[in-house]
Amino acid sequence: MAPESEKVRAHIYVSGRVQGVYYRKNARRSALSSGLVGWVRNLPDRRVEAVAEGERGRVEEFLRWCREGPSMAIVRDLEVRWEAATGEFETFRIVY
Repeated sequence: MAPESEKVRAHIYVSGRVQGVYYRKNARRSALSSGLVGWVRNLPDRRVEAVAEGERGRVEEFLRWCREGPSMAIVRDLEVRWEAATGEFETFRIVY
């Protein structure tokens, strides 16, 4: 297993009641507070998609948040694909 300080990238798909419940806004807040970079957006099929880069331990912390989401969300499934970090992002933003 890679060390917690290794830079990684997680490509995340969240299913359930995750649109219209401030999921993106709170995901951005959680990612920024964890020192992550990347983006989050709504998908037409009612899922939320996100890409988060940073230290492995911090990305795993963000994934724990994603499994719960904000108080009005009901997360039914979380699909995560681990990828190599690219370093292309400067901050974590909401994509429209």
